[in-house]
Parts: sequence; structure tokens; C-alpha cells
Amino acid sequence: MKIKSIIISQPDLSTAKSPYTELAEKYGLKIDFRPFIKVEGVSAKEFRNTRINLLNYTGVIFTSKTAIDHYFRISQEMRLTIPDTMKYFCISEATAFYLQKYIVYRKRKIFYGDGRLSDLINVMKKHKEENFLLPLSDIHKPEIPELLDAEGYKYTKAILYRTVSADLSDMPELNYDVMIFFSPQGIKSLFQNYPNFQQNDKIIGCFGPTTAKAVRDAGLRLDIEAPTAEAPSMTMALEQFIKKHNKL
Repeated sequence: MKIKSIIISQPDLSTAKSPYTELAEKYGLKIDFRPFIKVEGVSAKEFRNTRINLLNYTGVIFTSKTAIDHYFRISQEMRLTIPDTMKYFCISEATAFYLQKYIVYRKRKIFYGDGRLSDLINVMKKHKEENFLLPLSDIHKPEIPELLDAEGYKYTKAILYRTVSADLSDMPELNYDVMIFFSPQGIKSLFQNYPNFQQNDKIIGCFGPTTAKAVRDAGLRLDIEAPTAEAPSMTMALEQFIKKHNKL
């Protein structure tokens, strides 16, 4: 059977000229976007139990816009006023500019890297005397604290949000030929929402080695994997597979 329908387990962040739109038009596909996971903020009560006081820190490290949102959310819920002297260290310029949502950008001490954590660490070297707070999700890349530890920075991890399974009860059946995943949590959500899920002829694709491992550990067959040398993006991997499969 030819591939006709695909579900992408992420929000639809595409534009009119996105690779997924082009793929759908080129091969006559139905492509739906549905997040299998969601971000949920830690409550002020739960955060108080960690005994972390946001005002005890002189610098904050932001590796994502989500971290910024939850840092200022928790400070507001706890009725804390972040001092104007606070220094902000952001993974990228785009992340730094996002701070404008919460502070007067030009009046604050803001530093940023080029999108790589290693570059941000270098930027921070001129400020090693600071006491840093690192807002994170409960599921985060270990290299973030590992790099900070290796360079001898004084910092505290603050879990301000967590990744949980989305409620898919309004979608009782997965009537798609292809299912695409981007995180191990997506696979976990699949079985939480569909405990009797059987892959059978469904084609499963994923992005990233940790997601690929989660697919295989769950006893599923991984049919499409990215990134590879031939397919650095998920849409490229999909297109290559569709070309071969639809000729059968």
C-alpha cells in the first residue's frame, strides 16, 4: 500500500512554504501535526520545597525560551522582584531577545553565545565570580551541567518545568500510515495513551539517536531514521522513504 497519511508528533510550527507542506503537495499526502508531549510548569508550592531562593543568585543561564518563561512565571507566582542587577546568560541571540517579553532589554546585563553551549561557557568565563542559577526541565541534556562542572562554575540546577504526556483521548485511533517521533517521551506517551498499541504495518520514523533507542527498546520496528549522512533532516528522510515505498 502506498503511503497516504502521516502524523507528526509535534506542534505545527511550519509556514506556508515549509518542507512538510511541500512534501504533502508533491506526493499527495495528508500530514497532521499533533503533540504527544507537553510542558507543564512546576507549582510555586513544589518549588518552595526545593529551598531554592531565586534572589540568592547573581546570574541566570537560559538554554531555551521555555526556561525563560518558567523562570519569570515562578518568580511572579512567588511574588519576587528580580533585581535590575541580575545578569542573564543566553544560549543564543534569539533567546536573549526573548527576554524583552519580561524585562527592559537595553537596561539589563545580557550576554549570549552563538547557539552552542560551549560558546556560551566561553562567554561566561569573564563572569566566573557569579553565583548562577540554571533553570531546566526534569528531562535535560546531561552535557549542560557536565560542562559547567568541568569549568568549575558555581551554579544550582532549578527544575522549573517538566515534560509530560499529552492527553490524546480525543483521538481514539491512530489511522495513519506513518508516525514520526522526536523524543523518547513521545514514545512513552504513545503507550500511555494507547496501552494496546500494535505496530503491525504502521511505519515508524524518528529523529535523533536517543529517540531511536527508545523506539527499539519499546519493541517497535524503526523504519525511518534521521539524521543520517544522506538525510540530515526528517523531511529528507521521509521523502527518500516515500519514493522507494510508493514504487512498490
